[in-house]
Amino acid sequence: MSLQIGDSAPSFVLPGTDGHQHAYGGEDENATVVIFTCNHCPYSLAWEDRLLQLGRDYRHDGVRFLAINPNDASIKPADSFENMKTRHEENSWSFPYLRDESQEVAKAYGAKTTPDVFIFNSDNELAYRGAPDADYEDESKNASWIRDALDALLAGNTPVVQETEPVGCSVKWKV
Repeated sequence: MSLQIGDSAPSFVLPGTDGHQHAYGGEDENATVVIFTCNHCPYSLAWEDRLLQLGRDYRHDGVRFLAINPNDASIKPADSFENMKTRHEENSWSFPYLRDESQEVAKAYGAKTTPDVFIFNSDNELAYRGAPDADYEDESKNASWIRDALDALLAGNTPVVQETEPVGCSVKWKV
């Protein structure tokens, strides 16, 4: 079961590749973007630069970004915590990259793919869920669905597009 538009964000505390614990819940942000992603999926990799640029573009607007890798590393070793640390350092990520080893957070959100994007308003209610934009192969799309949703929220409005189908590799669940 996935979160529905208007649902409250499940809170969590997860370890980050930066050596710190990161929590969601109780912050005073204008919006929060939770991105389920990973190291190996070609869709995640194709959108990565656009997502990292979003983090840089909106950091001064009170928007918090949290990337979470929920994949079972025994299925995809590229998604191990050590490989996440390497990827985070090599690509100068503009926001924390967190490990959901138990997969409880991904289950609570109903994450389906990597990437799968959840945007919450200042009341921590889901305002957008889905893909970053319409085409992972077209960089000119510039994560437009996320940008449109964030711009609407920052202006005090409801995003016109609130839900799109997440596109990517399936989450690699533990068996």
